[in-house]
Amino acid sequence: MTRRYPIIHARRPILGQPPHGEEIDLEFSNGEARTYRRMLQPGHGAVYVVALPDPEHVYLIREYSCGMEHYELGPVKGRIDPGETPVETANRELREEIGFGARRLDHVRSISLNPNYMTHAAELVIARDLYPETLEGDEPESLELVSWRLDDLESLLLRPDMTDGRSFAALFIARQWLREFG
Repeated sequence: MTRRYPIIHARRPILGQPPHGEEIDLEFSNGEARTYRRMLQPGHGAVYVVALPDPEHVYLIREYSCGMEHYELGPVKGRIDPGETPVETANRELREEIGFGARRLDHVRSISLNPNYMTHAAELVIARDLYPETLEGDEPESLELVSWRLDDLESLLLRPDMTDGRSFAALFIARQWLREFG
């Protein structure tokens, strides 16, 4: 069954403390009308970078996560600055966070946080052919670099220091993409 997209009749901003949002008046193909609320992504988005020092390993970092109040393990990630592409952001974040640049960067896809209620998405980039190069970043302390086997990603699933769903998605999607296209 082919469905047509709902008709958008109106958009109203919901202002207040960030994150900002909007209400959208929709009419569905069956005539039903609803008002939806969603949170709008601030800025220009973000990247999750799966950095591969070799074909069998991925670099993860351990950094303090204020939201969870603990040190969290996950891939390199960061905000896309105005005028940057996801690939440019990925290479900048690699140099800032782990002291490596990449000669080969592949933009794989977007990963959303909660597509029913949020416009937030992060771009998944796979980085290969790494070389030493540092760039000063905005981290308040040095990040711990951890090498992890790609064939052992499942052992990350129950770790208490890895809770970010997009980190899991990025790693498992990257592993599958590498098997099929890499």
